[in-house]
Amino acid sequence: MADAILVLNAGSSSLKFSVFLDGKPPVPLLRGQLEGLATQPRFLARDQAGSIVGEREWASGTRLGHEGAIEFLFTWGRGGALRGHRIVAAGHRVVHGGLKFTQPVRVDPNVLTALEAFVPLAPLHQPHNLAAIRAIAQHAPDLSQVACFDTSFHRTQPQVAQAFALPRRYTEEGVCRYGFHGLSYEYIASVLPGLDARAAAGRTVVAHLGNGASMCALRGGHSLASTMGFTALDGLPMGTRCGALDPGVLLYLMDQHGLDARALEKVIYQDSGLLGVSGISSDVRTLLASPDPRAAEALDLFVYRIGRELGSLAAALGGLDALVFTGGIGENAATLRARVCRDATWLGVDLDEAANEARGPRISRPESRVAAWVVPTNEELMIAQHTRRLLADRRR
Repeated sequence: MADAILVLNAGSSSLKFSVFLDGKPPVPLLRGQLEGLATQPRFLARDQAGSIVGEREWASGTRLGHEGAIEFLFTWGRGGALRGHRIVAAGHRVVHGGLKFTQPVRVDPNVLTALEAFVPLAPLHQPHNLAAIRAIAQHAPDLSQVACFDTSFHRTQPQVAQAFALPRRYTEEGVCRYGFHGLSYEYIASVLPGLDARAAAGRTVVAHLGNGASMCALRGGHSLASTMGFTALDGLPMGTRCGALDPGVLLYLMDQHGLDARALEKVIYQDSGLLGVSGISSDVRTLLASPDPRAAEALDLFVYRIGRELGSLAAALGGLDALVFTGGIGENAATLRARVCRDATWLGVDLDEAANEARGPRISRPESRVAAWVVPTNEELMIAQHTRRLLADRRR
């Protein structure tokens, strides 16, 4: 039997998974997801070629949950596309590692307890990440599990970049800028030397643009500053999240509209961003195709904020050698990439329109002082690599 590594990304009502052959580097075998875990579960899996290798839909009202999803996934794998493979470890995307976990870690009861303490820092993500870990521990208690954190990559930032101007007692209990999407930025940093040695060694801003969106300043491949802060709300407007917001707005909504903490949470996490501004959709594809002027206004704000943050991050770096687009929007929305690059002409970006339409990978002209790239991210591969390394360390 061939050894394989399972990679999981658990959300509130979904479980995304990938399976990699245990090699150096890990080789992708298949990927898929279970959605609607609490209402009407749906399962779909594809092999590396994109062919469907598994599909199922449950009746409306079925509550599968993370436990049921894990049990189904293992049972399906043993009898289907993973016949002939043995899962030797599971790697998990865990949103928050706090200040304690600066590297991926093997999960044991003490680690799990420590990670539970970070639930208040990421209440909409952390509980579901941990639910998947517990589900596997219950289903396969002898299986090694590894937690890989979205926050760890940013712990190289200088202290001043992580600090808020709040009373020290709050800083000392962990209220600071953590930054997120670290696994994506780590992957880009790992492949950038093969694309642009100057950028890899120098000053690069990576724009991870998707339903969740952020930007990160890299110097020599290490995080120097990021747009997301204490939570994954800060910085850019996102699909349904507001991005940077004057805290006084929250006080206003509390005083004038009587919103409590949970109502505010719904507004800033679920009702804002591109959806809130447009009143139409959180999906950039829908907004780009819409003739409604509100759709254009939402996209204008998105592009404007990217430009503002790009200038800020370039200032933190003391200059700019490269701009990298990644994430679902960054990789696929050529129109938005072009707008961002044109707005960044003052920084030295000289867009190659034809290369941009062709998705690059380099989308700037050869003579451009600042190189611009499109680099597909691969957080799952990053997790698989970390899991394999920790598994190998245990075997020694």
